[in-house]
Amino acid sequence: SMNHTTVVEFVLLGLANSHHLEITFFLFLGIAYVLILLGNISVISITLMNNFLQTPMYYFLRNFAFLEITFTSTFLPSTLYSLLTERKTISLPGCFLQMLFFYCLGTCTLFHMAVMSLDRYVAICHPLHYTAIMSSRFCLQLILSCWALSIFLMFPPTIMTVQLPFCGPNVMNHFYCDASLLLQLSCTDTGFIEELMFIILIIILPGTLTVTAVSYGCIIVTVLHIPSSAGRRKAFSTCSAHLIVVTVFYSTCIYRYIRPAQRGGQDSDKILSLFFSVLTQTLNPYIYSLRNRQVKQALKERILKCSGSLRQM
Repeated sequence: SMNHTTVVEFVLLGLANSHHLEITFFLFLGIAYVLILLGNISVISITLMNNFLQTPMYYFLRNFAFLEITFTSTFLPSTLYSLLTERKTISLPGCFLQMLFFYCLGTCTLFHMAVMSLDRYVAICHPLHYTAIMSSRFCLQLILSCWALSIFLMFPPTIMTVQLPFCGPNVMNHFYCDASLLLQLSCTDTGFIEELMFIILIIILPGTLTVTAVSYGCIIVTVLHIPSSAGRRKAFSTCSAHLIVVTVFYSTCIYRYIRPAQRGGQDSDKILSLFFSVLTQTLNPYIYSLRNRQVKQALKERILKCSGSLRQM
């Protein structure tokens, strides 16, 4: 039980073992975090303040933007702090909370990406029925289902991990509290939890990827039947950008967490984690939202309005 735990904190080795590399990573991650915050806050603000953006697509994008902010905020601020101060330790409660939020929010991101691809499928492949299918009530149910499923799937193994005894060593070769590494540090048998988490990941990753892939596959088939070549190019441009982000996100997640005989702790695992937890999160608001013609127009109008107000002052 936790009463017999002798370890009171964990040491996260972080991303680099030299001061110069730590400064480089601090600048890279700092810029990435600022872009994530600015991009997603812009998406939330613009879609809330403009009446013509009150459609299901922008409702999902707004929720996705909120999810992106909360997900990256579970680990990036502490990572930046450790890079700047060289403080590598994290308390047991802090580690467990970070792990819980990281995996719940990360899982919710996967479900949300699948829901957004499904929304685009209905909009493009069944435009006449789009309004009837994607009603406000149904959209809310989809969002709540994403959150409920994420908590339902990830909460039990996380709570079981929290109850494990940790007697030392307490060093993790990562920049956040990773579940697979945490299980390796426990001084008791963790086979059941590892198998449970593997089964859950097998359900989540291939399951959501299948929904996303089938949706975009149907979208591409529909786009091929568009008579206008300009329309096809525009649609393919949007789909290709989405697919690049989805491919990077899923390929790194799958290779990191469900590759055969994976035990974690290698430096390559940290690089893979950077791809799906930072790089794709930085690109998402610009790929999914800020490239959109209506969003760009709304942003331009908002900037002009703010500039006019400043001139009057």
